[in-house]
This record gives sequence, structure tokens and C-alpha cells, in this order.
Amino acid sequence: MTCSSRRQVRRSRRMAAVIEEHPEVQVFDEISLIEHGVRTAITRSLPVGLTYPQYEVLNLIARRGDDLTPAQIAEALKMTPGAITNTLQRLEATRLAILEPCLRDRRSKRVRLTADGREAYNRAMAAIRPKVEKLREGFTEKEFREALPFLRALRVWMAEQT
Repeated sequence: MTCSSRRQVRRSRRMAAVIEEHPEVQVFDEISLIEHGVRTAITRSLPVGLTYPQYEVLNLIARRGDDLTPAQIAEALKMTPGAITNTLQRLEATRLAILEPCLRDRRSKRVRLTADGREAYNRAMAAIRPKVEKLREGFTEKEFREALPFLRALRVWMAEQT
């Protein structure tokens, strides 16, 4: 083994030791990698023309119901106002969603899915379903439930820090 390769081995061992000493860093690394994997898997399964941010909006509205404001959507998805405006404009241009004036205050807008939007959402969910079923085969419901308290507490703590 050459001198330089020995140095590299020692350096990589030191780096591994540093990471192992900081489990909080490992937790955030794992969360990041999981998020990237989920985003990639969903993006690859989406119907042609539907982007991941558009899917997120469709998913949120499908789960929470119509009548959300752009600000509520942006807050729920942790998107900037500019990003949500762009995404909603694209959804509206493709006739997947419509923005309507709020009948109560006539100032804010409400977002609703169109029939095409609901169909696009259903196609996206059908495409994702095999991956979700594989996930359920790989882990038990108990394992998911046991992970939730820590993940929720971490999310709440992070929100309080900002």
C-alpha cells in the first residue's frame, strides 16, 4: 500500500468516526436521502407533463379538499409565494386547477381541482400504487407507527426554531 493510499484510508476512517459521533447529523442525512428517494420515485411515476410540485399541489387539494387559498397551499407545502404562484399558473394553464375569487371576502382566491385535475391526480396515484405496495411489503405498519412520534417531535422542534 502506498503512503498516499494509507493516508486516504486513515482520513476516511476519521471521517466515518466523526459521522458516527454525531447521530443527529446521521438522522438529517437519512431524512434527506429518504426525501430524495421519494421525490425521485414519484417523479418517475408521474403522468407525462405533470411535475413533482404540481403533483404535490394536486395531492394536497385532493386530501384536504377544495377551497384552499394559495397562501395556505404554500404554507402547507413549505413553498415560497412565487413558487406556488408559478405552480398554480401552470396547473391553471393545463386546466388541472382553477383559481376563483373567494365568495366570502371577494379579495382572496380559492383553488379548486377541475375534473381533469382529479383525473391527473388519480392517474398519478395509480402509477405510484405499486411502489407503495412494495414499501408496505418491506416494512410493517408497527415499524411505521413507531417511527412517527420521533419524526413528528423533530418536525415540531424544527418549526419552533425558525
